[in-house]
Amino acid sequence: MTSIGSNDRGWLRAMPAEAGSDALVSRAGHRVLAARRLSDLVQGRPPGVTGSQWTSASRASFDFVVYAADTGRPVVAVQIGPVPSPGSAEQRLERLKDAVSVAVDLPVLRIGSPTLSAAEHGRRLVEYVIDARAYAAGGSTAAGTEPAPVGFRDILGRLPDGRTGPVNDLGALTRAAAVEAYVAGQVADPIVRGLHVRWVDGPAQGWSWVQVRPDACLIEQVSVTEHRFSCGIDAARLAEDLAAVAVGERLRDNSVADLPSRAEWTAQIAALSRRRHELVGGFAFDHLCAD
Repeated sequence: MTSIGSNDRGWLRAMPAEAGSDALVSRAGHRVLAARRLSDLVQGRPPGVTGSQWTSASRASFDFVVYAADTGRPVVAVQIGPVPSPGSAEQRLERLKDAVSVAVDLPVLRIGSPTLSAAEHGRRLVEYVIDARAYAAGGSTAAGTEPAPVGFRDILGRLPDGRTGPVNDLGALTRAAAVEAYVAGQVADPIVRGLHVRWVDGPAQGWSWVQVRPDACLIEQVSVTEHRFSCGIDAARLAEDLAAVAVGERLRDNSVADLPSRAEWTAQIAALSRRRHELVGGFAFDHLCAD
């Protein structure tokens, strides 16, 4: 098996030749394999990682790994699911995976959500990121060398409900479903609202919500963490759109019990605004702080 990497030894393994036909996704010069252990990606214990750390981390896995089809080089490892609780065994394992990934220069993309899962949403997300990166690289221009004039997220086209809007808004189906739910009397307001931030030296976070009852909001939060990687679109906007996807899942499952009040949610937004000094670019959603 060949190896690749940025250091002399080349710690990262190339995609096995026999795995190409088993790729979950083949798209835009990339192949995607599911459920890859760190031991599948890294050959041997890298420098700076202790034996006990490697023993634990090597058995851990990522939900997906995106490879460059021409070189077999790992482009990014992707993980989707709930954010581990502080001090938990899951958080300790995540930190071990981070330590190994840093040591071998493996890019990592983490999507933190209690509602979204790799099984249900992973393939679409990976395809979306591959497409966004290809578009950001300028592949859609006539000359193929200049950045695209309109961001991937803002390309206009026909939406599922027949209107014209951003076709690469992952939350578009949720927005259409909320209107249908409003017409059916299932929610109090048809508008899916959202906000997003990026923490200094931290993840991007996005929230999306819909007013299910006059004094009750269904709220979803998603974090996007890019380690040595770029999604091709603003990670904070991606987090907000993914939160809208999660809202749609909750509406579909009618998971609308024990919801916070509108006043409680407004107070949380106001508390977030008071931490604007901790945010990249400040806080752009002061208009949401007034109930």
